[in-house]
Amino acid sequence: MICQKCRKSSTLDAPYCPYCGKKLSLFPRKARPKTRGNGTGTAFKRGNSWTAQVVMKYEDLPPFDPDNPENALPRKKITRSKGGFKTKDAALQYCPILKNGPEKSKQAPTLEHYWKTFQNGHYESVGMSKKYAYDIAWRRLESIQTTHIDQLTVADLQKVVADNCTSYNTARDVKTLLMALFRTAAAEGYVNKDLPTFIQLPKQEETERIPFSETEQAAIWKLYESGDMRAAPILLMIYTGMMPIEAMALTVDKIDLEHRQIVGAGAKTKVRKATPIVLAESIVPVVEDLIAHANPDGTLWKGGCKPWYNRYYKALEAAGVRRLSPYSCRHTTATALAITEGVAPQTVRKVMRWANTKMLDRYAHPDQSDALAAVNTINSSR
Repeated sequence: MICQKCRKSSTLDAPYCPYCGKKLSLFPRKARPKTRGNGTGTAFKRGNSWTAQVVMKYEDLPPFDPDNPENALPRKKITRSKGGFKTKDAALQYCPILKNGPEKSKQAPTLEHYWKTFQNGHYESVGMSKKYAYDIAWRRLESIQTTHIDQLTVADLQKVVADNCTSYNTARDVKTLLMALFRTAAAEGYVNKDLPTFIQLPKQEETERIPFSETEQAAIWKLYESGDMRAAPILLMIYTGMMPIEAMALTVDKIDLEHRQIVGAGAKTKVRKATPIVLAESIVPVVEDLIAHANPDGTLWKGGCKPWYNRYYKALEAAGVRRLSPYSCRHTTATALAITEGVAPQTVRKVMRWANTKMLDRYAHPDQSDALAAVNTINSSR
C-alpha cells in the first residue's frame, strides 16, 4: 500500500504508515477539484465572522545569488483583506471588489448634453415664438451649462435665476426648461426630476400693453412707403389683429385676397384657429407686396424667430417710434376698433377672434380724452 503522504510503499497490513505515521486507507479520498482560479481570492473564518482576502502582488526580490544560496528568501505576498462577513459566500463575493477597488460610478452628463437632447425632441414640436423663449432661457443658464447635472443643487438653480432673470416671464421660461432637462436626466437615474420645482420665481407684475399712437402708426406707414419692407409685418399685425406667432408663420397659400381673408393661420386657441382673419382694404396693398417678395417656398420672412424679432425692432428704430413689443400691434387693433371707431363689442370680438367680449377689458385702452368724449354724448334733459 502506498502512503498518500510520504508516497512510500508498505507491505505491512497496518492502519498507519510505518514511515510517517499517516493513517492508511484502502480507498483514499480523491482531492477536491479547485473551484476558484488563481488570484480570485479566498475566504477564511476568524472568530465568528468570515474574512475575504486577495493577493494583490508578490514582492520583488533581489536576484538569486548562486554563491550564497542560503540567503535566498521566499517571495512575500502582498494581500488585502476585509473581515466582518456573516457567511463565507458573502466574503467570496466581496473578493472582486477587494481586488479591483469599488467600481467608479458613471459620471453624469452635463446640462448642455441634455439641452442638445431637448433640441432634438420637444423643442422641434413647438412654435417659433416658444423656441425663441427657450433659446433665451438657455442663454440665461450660461454659467452652469457645462456643469454635470448631478452636481447642481437647488441653491445653484435659484442663484442662476436670481442673477440672470429680470422678469417673471424669463424666470418662468428658465424654470420650465430646467424641469424638462431634469426629467430626462432623472429617467437615466442621475438626478431627482423635481429639483427645479423648488425654484422661487420673482413676483409677477401685471403690465399693461401700450398701443401705438396715431402719430406712430403714421411714422410706420412712412417707413413702409419709403421702400423699407421691415415695416410690412408691423402694419399687417396692426390692421388684422394677428398675434406675432401667427404673423411669423404666415405663408402665401393661407392668404385669400379675393375674399379678403387669411385662413388657417390662427394659433393657440380653438376660436383663433377656426376663425378667418379679415383683411381691411387699406392693408391689401401691403399684403400684395409681401406676396410679391415671398420666398420660393411660400414663406414671407427669411430666417427663424430671432431674425424676425430683430427686423421688427430695427423697423421701430428706423421709424423713430417707441420700442413696443409685437403684442402692442394687436392691442392697437382692439383700441382702434372699440375706442376710436366705436365698433360694437361683438364685432370687435369677431375681428380679434376672442371667445367672448371680456377680453376688451384687457385689449382696449381708452384714455382720459376718450372718457370725456363719451360723457359729452349724453344729451341734456333740459
